[in-house]
Amino acid sequence: MIVCIAEKPSVARDIASVLGAKVKCDGYLEGNGYQVTWALGHLCRLLEPQEYTDSWKPWTLGRLPMIPERFSIKVDEDKGVQKQFGIIQKLIEKADGVINCGDAGQEGELIQRWIMHKAKCKCPVQRLWISSLTPEAIKEGFQHLKPQEEYQHLYEAGMMRAIGDWLLGMNATRLYTIRFGRDRQVLSIGRVQTPTLALIVRRQEEIANFKPEKYWELKTTYRDTVFAATQGKYTSEEEARKALEAIQGKDFTITKVEKKNGTEFAPRLFDLTSLQVECNKRFGYSADDTLKLIQGLYEKKFTTYPRVDTTFLSDDIYPKVPDTLKGITGLYPNLIEPLLSSGKPLPKSKKVFDNSKVTDHHAIIPTGVMPVGLSAQEQAVFDMIARRFIAAFYPDCKIATTTVLGDVEGVGFKVTGKTILSPGWRTVFEKTSTDAQKTGSDLEKNSDENDNNDTEEKTLPLFKEGESGPHLPDLTEKWTTPPKPYTEATLLRAMETAGKTVDSEELRDILKENGIGRPSTRAAIIETLFKRNYIRKERKNLIATDTGVNLIHTIDNALLKSAELTGLWERKLRDIEHGKYTAPDFLQELKQMVSDLVFEVKSDKTGDLCPLCRQGRLIKGHTAYGCSRWKEGCSYREPFPVAKN
Repeated sequence: MIVCIAEKPSVARDIASVLGAKVKCDGYLEGNGYQVTWALGHLCRLLEPQEYTDSWKPWTLGRLPMIPERFSIKVDEDKGVQKQFGIIQKLIEKADGVINCGDAGQEGELIQRWIMHKAKCKCPVQRLWISSLTPEAIKEGFQHLKPQEEYQHLYEAGMMRAIGDWLLGMNATRLYTIRFGRDRQVLSIGRVQTPTLALIVRRQEEIANFKPEKYWELKTTYRDTVFAATQGKYTSEEEARKALEAIQGKDFTITKVEKKNGTEFAPRLFDLTSLQVECNKRFGYSADDTLKLIQGLYEKKFTTYPRVDTTFLSDDIYPKVPDTLKGITGLYPNLIEPLLSSGKPLPKSKKVFDNSKVTDHHAIIPTGVMPVGLSAQEQAVFDMIARRFIAAFYPDCKIATTTVLGDVEGVGFKVTGKTILSPGWRTVFEKTSTDAQKTGSDLEKNSDENDNNDTEEKTLPLFKEGESGPHLPDLTEKWTTPPKPYTEATLLRAMETAGKTVDSEELRDILKENGIGRPSTRAAIIETLFKRNYIRKERKNLIATDTGVNLIHTIDNALLKSAELTGLWERKLRDIEHGKYTAPDFLQELKQMVSDLVFEVKSDKTGDLCPLCRQGRLIKGHTAYGCSRWKEGCSYREPFPVAKN
């Protein structure tokens, strides 16, 4: 008998249906030589500190760092989990072979391996690796099962992620809580959670400390077209007014008209982060809401595997595209039928199909199964995914960009306009069905919806070089504005690029290697910050609470707060997954980092009672600790301790 272990009951039922395992048993389905059972998410977990040794039960500085000689796992104590694990264990004991049918990713691999390890699985194990739950995808996956050993690096990366989170989370949380916590407040520290919070706090402080500066913009209207001075902002009012006076009553002359034809490519297909970003911008969905919606569409077989970080498809998907499009023609007949009836093969762009950009999974696309019974939110998400997929096979959008330069008494002016010559893929997004759904609770109406107003297209009148005439100049006083608070959309992008502000999709692809967190975990990290009262939401804006701000101010260690440094750590986990770095080396690095952190914080006397006046508290200066009552005359001062080499 072959035992198949899926990650949840719904997936097990889909697999059992394809395999012909139709007999319902307690905790599994059986038939045709298969027993298909399921986990319930994380059945197993790493031991808590006190489960390794009683000496780690009390929260004391003297017991830190806590570094187990060997990490161990246990079955969760929930009764339902215990029962299901017992069923899996008995099936494995009698199995001739096991097929790992867990989610095809790092976390799914870890869940399955821990279950099999705890169940003492000794029979051969194969791996099912699929990107869709349609019957066709499952059948194809079972025809191409691979030895589990081929996914050893994936498991090691997942295990190191779990151990790293345990080592840092357990030690740092206890360390900072004991050292700096007040009134029994637990200061929760996390490998991804803390640098993410630091991004929000840092942005908030940039806004609070921002000092607006006055500037002036000189513009003029000629033939109902507004031209801006090429100098840009005037920081001196005197200079700006001189320029205004110089051009008043003088004719405006067109000095140059330059036209360039160009091409706009269709938007990239979705990965999980870009889908979460777009849903937050357009509908106000949280990252967690979007993840739940796309996970539901995947489990209903309407879209492919969602927890992906690539916007590309592999070459083997190309032959399947016509059938995928045919499957959803009923929803988009006017868009899809012209593609399929043209008699020409569908275009195959390197901006869509690139094997080098696809590892475990490809971008999120429809499966070709006609969606039915969707909620309004699910329909909105599916529509976005489907239209991007359809647009990928439309012609490029052809545009003409016109730049017009003008001059008045030596003061230069400029205006740029864009004309669409051939809409191409833009046709797919005209009057989208999701636009009609931007109502009610699905969409928070605020200024974020018009983020791109500055790039609004405009068609210019026909200008000729040398023409001239009257104009209406205008000088406007303005103030510089602070950076905007993070929204979930902009925070997800910041996490993806390790805190760097990046507009280019190509550059974002490069920075993804150093992003903090995984696409599948970023939503959970943001939700954790909410649950721990470190951040709150004001409309779409994410605001750090006093608790969150104080926590970041308490932490001096750069690694704990730096998105960039944490991103480098994330890259090492990816390198383990790809066999470029070893788990033992990473674990040794973790242990050293935690040990150094504990020493650093233990040596920090900030907050201790002043030993001289016994009234003030020690606060940190540039080179020493001093008493907080120095204004009242306390002269206590102590140099920083010298760190170990």
